[in-house]
Amino acid sequence: MTHDLMSPEKNVQRIMWTGTIWFVAAVGASAITLGLLLSSGWRPALLAKGLALLWWIGAGLVAVSIGLIGWSGCPILEVDVPTADRNKTRTMQLGTMLFIVGGAAAMLAVLLGPAG
Repeated sequence: MTHDLMSPEKNVQRIMWTGTIWFVAAVGASAITLGLLLSSGWRPALLAKGLALLWWIGAGLVAVSIGLIGWSGCPILEVDVPTADRNKTRTMQLGTMLFIVGGAAAMLAVLLGPAG
């Protein structure tokens, strides 16, 4: 039997509350990182083709992850609570994973690219 803290109702409420915070954190971290890179004069065009591809894939994964995290935190239930629980849990987990993987890939491309 599921513990009361993990009941679909409580889990959906928690995801909608924390999803909003994670969404703000993901957008803020991405904006600060990209803003600092761009203000330093760095551009993806400076990267060799393979690294540029890695950077764009990473950036795309981060963009998709932000959308998934944002959707998870949106206070809308598609049909019913059990469906929302399943979908919001999956999109939050996938969004978090893609944010980590995409961010790491993009930063790896930057670090392997030319210095300043």
